[in-house]
Amino acid sequence: MTQPASRPLDSVDSDAILPATADVVVIGAGIIGVATAYALAKAGHAVALLDKGVVAGEQSSRNWGWCRLLNRDEREIPLMQHSHELWDRLPAEIGADMGFRRNGLVYVTKDPQQLAAWQGWADMAQAYQVPVRIIDGAEAKRLTPGNAQDWIGGVVSPRDGRAEPSMAAPALARAARALGVSLHQNCAVRGLDMTGGRLSGVFTETGRIACQAVVVAGGAWASMFLRRHGADMPQSSVMSTVFTTTPAKQVSPGGLFTPDFILTPRLDGGYIVAARARGRLELTPAGIRYARQFLPALRKNWSVVQIRVGRSFFEGPDAWHGKWSFEKPTVFERVRVLDPKPMTGIVEPALREIVAAYPDLAGIQAARIWAGWIDSTPDAVPVISPVEALPGVVVAAGFSGHGFGIGPAAGRLAADLATGAPPVVDPAPFALKRFFDGSPIRMPTGI
Repeated sequence: MTQPASRPLDSVDSDAILPATADVVVIGAGIIGVATAYALAKAGHAVALLDKGVVAGEQSSRNWGWCRLLNRDEREIPLMQHSHELWDRLPAEIGADMGFRRNGLVYVTKDPQQLAAWQGWADMAQAYQVPVRIIDGAEAKRLTPGNAQDWIGGVVSPRDGRAEPSMAAPALARAARALGVSLHQNCAVRGLDMTGGRLSGVFTETGRIACQAVVVAGGAWASMFLRRHGADMPQSSVMSTVFTTTPAKQVSPGGLFTPDFILTPRLDGGYIVAARARGRLELTPAGIRYARQFLPALRKNWSVVQIRVGRSFFEGPDAWHGKWSFEKPTVFERVRVLDPKPMTGIVEPALREIVAAYPDLAGIQAARIWAGWIDSTPDAVPVISPVEALPGVVVAAGFSGHGFGIGPAAGRLAADLATGAPPVVDPAPFALKRFFDGSPIRMPTGI
């Protein structure tokens, strides 16, 4: 029996007293916000990290756990390469296991067009020395032992890996606290204090913090938060359901992508399972507001999402909230953790597909199921950028389902931008202004 909306998540202690001042306030304690706070603290800055709920309570604990270069958009590759370096060294640096293992990724297919697309991506990635290779049907069969299907080929990325979503951000949050970061969970930031056209602090539900810079790493909530202050960021969300299984025979040491399902081995011997073509897009005020910019992406993905009207039209990050007061409880206090209802109907079909492909997995069962709210941009590339309309504010959001793996380096880049340090990679591809300067929407080169 699956346990809806229940997933393991390591807990982190909070600090009792809200600081009166900080150099930088980071809003949101998912993997991006935690990595930002850690990078800032390492550089010697006084940091307050705040979350309306708990560390990694939303999408950072609801994803597949993949830390991949394979099939990333070209604009993300340099940042992901640095993120891999951080995933490698962070566990020893912080003295904690984040669940990161470089066990590789294998993608297999029966579709010639899909294989050709992967070949095109591999050709592009050669310029970045990404160690991937296209494989034929025989090798695809060898790399999926026990699989009863026949493949025409695939692509292998032996240096990619995965980490444990329940462990990674909490471990880094504890390390950030050890460096002096003041962490406050269940403490919503209601708004920014702008003085003379520039940031001077933030208003929280328990008081004001004076600060010189803010990083908005609020995931699906970022666009709504910025709009309250007169800044626009095209962002919309897709709800995706995943589930974990009971411990079972290992059929792949690393992540496995097939036309019907995606498997990610877990440290407990089970798998994270994602069923293909099972996203849910709900009609919302934010979706209507940014419909023109998202139209190319919607056309591309029309066949793999369900469109409906749901509660998110009236409540949550894509609803209309207007100009709320900073002196009264807000939606952030009403919705401490965004916890959409999972599509439980995907479980049995997915398990049947898995057992049909791997007869040795007969008897495998679902353990837990949950849904996540994937915050997306029109080009599926994140925004990691100063907000020109709000001097002193940097936004790091819109990671479009790619944020967990790229998180450590994205946090480092956000920290650099917030403090004026030399950026770890060229930030231009992630600039917010790309959506407003007349540039065409550039569809991603990967998936």
